[in-house]
Amino acid sequence: QVQMVESGGGLVQAGGSLRLSCAASGRTSSSYAMGWFRQAPGKGRVFVAAISRSGGVTRYADSVKGRFTISRDNAKNTIYLQMNSLKPEDTAVYYCAADTSFVLRVGVADYDYWGQGTQVTVSS
Repeated sequence: QVQMVESGGGLVQAGGSLRLSCAASGRTSSSYAMGWFRQAPGKGRVFVAAISRSGGVTRYADSVKGRFTISRDNAKNTIYLQMNSLKPEDTAVYYCAADTSFVLRVGVADYDYWGQGTQVTVSS
């Protein structure tokens, strides 16, 4: 098993940037494909970005493509989400998740382990 703890959320103005971190413990994060999801108030949890075990392959939701970058440092067991040009509609709780699959998947049900989430609020 792996446990994840997200950090780096906060309040930012539209157009600003934040970098989220996800620190993994237990089984090494390099054993998992990793993803970021988000859940806005009153809405379901949705896919944001995913990265392969080696970090060589990434995948993004259309809504964040070109603005967000997912990366990982397996030596530090940490996954990052750099978020630039933030918009009010990016406001949500952001979750880090781990998937035992060897392919990048986008479904909430595909991921086996979840962090507790970190709040990102973008003001207009």
